[in-house]
Amino acid sequence: MNRRLLALSGVAALTTLLAGCIYVSVPRPAESRVSPSPDGQVAQTAAPSSTATPLAPSPTASTSDDAVALDCGDGIRIVSGAEQSFRVTGTCTDLTVTGSALTVDASAATVASLRISGDGIRVQVASADELIVEGDDGAVTSAAGIGRIEIDGDRTTTEAASGIPSVIVRGHDNVVRSGGGVGSAVVSGSGNKIR
Repeated sequence: MNRRLLALSGVAALTTLLAGCIYVSVPRPAESRVSPSPDGQVAQTAAPSSTATPLAPSPTASTSDDAVALDCGDGIRIVSGAEQSFRVTGTCTDLTVTGSALTVDASAATVASLRISGDGIRVQVASADELIVEGDDGAVTSAAGIGRIEIDGDRTTTEAASGIPSVIVRGHDNVVRSGGGVGSAVVSGSGNKIR
């Protein structure tokens, strides 16, 4: 009987000791970041909306004064990072923007091909021959036209002051607007607006 009581006491002591060694992690609330819109306002919602947010027309990009200055000296430029602002100048045969929550002012650059990969990326260009977007919640404005647009993602808004001859959209709730009209359009997904 004493051996049994002693064994039970030992098990209880060992259990108490081991219970003190168990690490319990309590999940922290998720933090959502929403990049500012071109007019400098920040959306108050933590989750992305189910429809694309119209991009307010702006004569200049909303990059901050501490934007990193880059030049397309050799014709090819890759801009990457997170939650940063960039100002691109020069002649870019290929400008690639990759990351998240980036703001790029390329309105003083000549851009042939603009490729965007990531979420929450905002780019302003003077014009582009080709625009390819892979990602969500982006915005691209062009002071002139864009020759060809291909979007693969959700909730991206693209605006061009003059015509867009060709548009391909795969995704949901994207908006393509053109002051000069849209030529051919191939669209798959729901809630997309091409006008």
